[in-house]
Amino acid sequence: MFSLRQPNRIAALMAGLMLLAAITVSWLKVPVSAPSPPNVELERLVPVKFGDWTLLDEGGRLIVNPQAQETLQRIYSQTLSRTYVDSSGVRIMLSLAYGSDQRHDSQVHKPEVCYPAQGFQIRGRFNGFVKVASDLLIPVMRMDTVLGRRNEPVTYWIRVGDKVVRGAIEQNLARVRYGLQRKVPDGLLFRVSEINPDSARAYLNQDRFIDQFLSALGNESRSFFIGELGSSDPRDPRA
Repeated sequence: MFSLRQPNRIAALMAGLMLLAAITVSWLKVPVSAPSPPNVELERLVPVKFGDWTLLDEGGRLIVNPQAQETLQRIYSQTLSRTYVDSSGVRIMLSLAYGSDQRHDSQVHKPEVCYPAQGFQIRGRFNGFVKVASDLLIPVMRMDTVLGRRNEPVTYWIRVGDKVVRGAIEQNLARVRYGLQRKVPDGLLFRVSEINPDSARAYLNQDRFIDQFLSALGNESRSFFIGELGSSDPRDPRA
């Protein structure tokens, strides 16, 4: 885990990447190809029951959605918020946001921005991996967030085109790569969280949720959430 006080060189690198991405998009006035809206609806794609998890009807009211409705409609093509419960009573909040255009002004917003805007403090943030079906590792970002007495550990990743990224640096690198190919990628934010003062236990619960969720999907549906990692021949992203 690293401190939230990032070194100046990290801030400079992020600023440089954002500038490079902006220059790339400006230079390529008209992209060769832009993504078509997916032939899926999040409401139908996401099962109401899988593994040990069942949908709670009141789930949407528990999800943190700090952006105004008009902002959500401007940035995202589709959003979905649900809460699931397992047989032992563990509740996991799921939030999905899909955007068909990942240029700078309309790119998926990171939880590091949205949670503080809602009044949360981020006490810790670090990279991790979630293992799915014993042979697939998904790179994720973990965050320990606090609002008063509410402790809400968060796990998320962002799919930009066919790549899974975590954090601003990887997100901007992916955008630059697509810009150099004269393409406009689509993007998806996959976020899960749990109100739990025990962060270590919460991350284990979230890993179990993600594993059972993705394992319940076919290859095509799984690829919508994790890009090329969802193929039938997964590879360790750290290799």
